[in-house]
Amino acid sequence: MAAVDTARARARAVLRLRGRAVAAAALPAACAAVLLVGRFTGRIGAAGSPDAPLWDGIRWAVGAVAALTLLLAALVARSHRRAVPPVTPAVPLTRADAPELYRLIEELADRLEVPAPAAIALTPDCDSWLEEPHRRGRAEPGAPVLVIGSPFLWWMRAGELRALLAPVVAGTAAAADPEIAAARRWIRTLDAALGDRHRGPAALVDRVNRRLLGGCREHSAELEHAVAAWASEQAKAVDYGLRIAAQQQVGLAYAGWDRLLTRVALPAWRLGRHPSHLNAGVVAALTELSRRDRLADGYENRLGDRPACDLLEEPGLIDTRVSLLAAELLHEEPAGGWQQLDWEDYPEQVVDRGWRESAAALQAALGDDRPHTGPALDKLLARLAAGEAEALAAALAGRVARAAEVAPPLPPVRGGRDLLVEHLTATVCCAAVDAGTASPGLDWLDGPVLLSRAAPRAELAPAVAAAAEAGQDGPLRAWLERAGARLERPVRLSG
Repeated sequence: MAAVDTARARARAVLRLRGRAVAAAALPAACAAVLLVGRFTGRIGAAGSPDAPLWDGIRWAVGAVAALTLLLAALVARSHRRAVPPVTPAVPLTRADAPELYRLIEELADRLEVPAPAAIALTPDCDSWLEEPHRRGRAEPGAPVLVIGSPFLWWMRAGELRALLAPVVAGTAAAADPEIAAARRWIRTLDAALGDRHRGPAALVDRVNRRLLGGCREHSAELEHAVAAWASEQAKAVDYGLRIAAQQQVGLAYAGWDRLLTRVALPAWRLGRHPSHLNAGVVAALTELSRRDRLADGYENRLGDRPACDLLEEPGLIDTRVSLLAAELLHEEPAGGWQQLDWEDYPEQVVDRGWRESAAALQAALGDDRPHTGPALDKLLARLAAGEAEALAAALAGRVARAAEVAPPLPPVRGGRDLLVEHLTATVCCAAVDAGTASPGLDWLDGPVLLSRAAPRAELAPAVAAAAEAGQDGPLRAWLERAGARLERPVRLSG
């Protein structure tokens, strides 16, 4: 119970600070009222008394301070009324979307003897929390929304998810406490009211809000720390042993999700495509990780348990909605809007198309802007062997930088040498695909890959690096010969 007492004590400290702020705003007006009443009753500076001029001056001064203070207080109050507390973008789940998940959460809340969350939402992240409800930009009391990281539903088993969410759901008890809820609303309002204004009355309002928020900051941190301890203590009675195993799966899910986004989803986003089943993809990525590195030992044993995504009525539809939200949050939306992409279309729509766009950019850097032709590899390799790599890298970096200024979906500009290696690799992959001995493919951990029957993929990267960085084109020519690519033949730049 120590954590409960600490949380409530910190909440009262925040509310006392709010009360002192209101009192400070009202004090000059109260003093002015007392002085004015004293003047009319003749008790303070009565008319005709020797000290009447002095008291009249004091009354005018205090009245002016009271007016300015009330004006500032009104402006601060208006900033609070207009404040819009931030709401984390998430995909809402209605009871019709996930009746079994709702039942699981409600049964969990009943076992913990805490109020059930008002609703459930999914976020494209590996985290879970309670979010206070907001209406019309103002925080109001009510049961919080349970926000669940979507990768957890697809990777974890139903029992693991319940164990993982127990401490989160236990936090609804604190959210239902009137003092804690009021203190949190006050802090959220102050935080949302802050602006970036440096002149005029608005700057003064910001200064007041910052001072108030600064005074609450230590109490707020201690409040949340105590609430977390309180919730953790409550949750120990439910699935405590399974929670240890579930926490291990959290780290694994995070690693797979991060790699899927950066290696697999990002190349698609750059081309204006959003893979529609990212959460199903993370399962494939983690399964592959288990097969390669044995970091997910025991995964096969878990397959017999029910996956948490089975608690959804239509997992595929929900996955599509979450995947689109991930694209919107993590990348610039293309000018033409997002195009949905199924995993089976990834090699053609992302891998092959991306390679050919990179090959076209390299062709343009070579000084040949003719569409639908380009660079013949023998001429390109000859220029690299002649020591023109530095000039080509600079020209390529310049073109990519100019394109990035007008097309946000393009990747951030990197060093010229890195770009040259990347674009040369893409051009070589296009040549191998055109030769009919290789095809574009998807690796769940590495993203776009070349699937070649004739030439080992592992030998391609060092051969490209030798040509681009040292002008040694022999290894790359040998690799292309094994792949059956004709060096004198222009690389096709369209799919």
